[in-house]
Amino acid sequence: MNLHLTNKVAIVLAASKGLGKAIAISLSAEGAKVIIGSRDEAELNKAAAEIQKLTGNEVVAIAVDVSNGDEIKLFIEQAAAKFGRIDILLNNAGGPPFNKFENFDDNAWQKAFELNLLSVARTSRLVLPHMQKTGSGRIINIISGSVKAVLASSVLSTSMRMGVVGMAKLMADEFGPYNITVNNVAPGMILTDRLKHTIPQGIDPEQALTEKAKNIPLGRIGKPEELAALVAFLASEQAAYISGTTIQVDGGANRSIF
Repeated sequence: MNLHLTNKVAIVLAASKGLGKAIAISLSAEGAKVIIGSRDEAELNKAAAEIQKLTGNEVVAIAVDVSNGDEIKLFIEQAAAKFGRIDILLNNAGGPPFNKFENFDDNAWQKAFELNLLSVARTSRLVLPHMQKTGSGRIINIISGSVKAVLASSVLSTSMRMGVVGMAKLMADEFGPYNITVNNVAPGMILTDRLKHTIPQGIDPEQALTEKAKNIPLGRIGKPEELAALVAFLASEQAAYISGTTIQVDGGANRSIF
């Protein structure tokens, strides 16, 4: 299927590794001009070179801390200046720490707010004029399966991601007249470094992952490229009538009906 992304300009955040990098690869492979951002400039430049070599399409790396408003503003300005337009925004950021509610102070809540909720509001607000100018656009937010089913000790993540769900629904209403769609992708268990780091030391990684997969109907952990394929579709013309929704990628693990 031709997703008609050739020469579309896509911003992908937290793209030096994991889901962000897989998404950047998928969009670039479809012909998009991809601009990737993350805090680690060295890793970001390395990822850009790898993606460009893999897909044969130009990839631009611009370092940015999405929890910093000034850096986000400069990042969007530089991204827009590079190719003269912005067609796709992929909001993505590392998750806040897991722990019990009683163990988080105001500082922890503030950091989670800036990283996982305010960053989405800022980037979306800043790209809106560029998308309005071209008369179309795609805003896609990577959130968490915890917005559909409670995940133990995820109070910071769940609270902020639920905020993104509500914000995206309202943005879809407001941006619809400009032909801009807004959607969320909620990953379940996907094989990234973040998942691997949850395995306690001294435990065989393969055995631990097998145990984690027991409650997944498909019987395995998801691959980053499988989630990236959905994002590429949502970014395409074929997905022009999908907006304001949250789609899970979890192998059927979530038993919720709604």
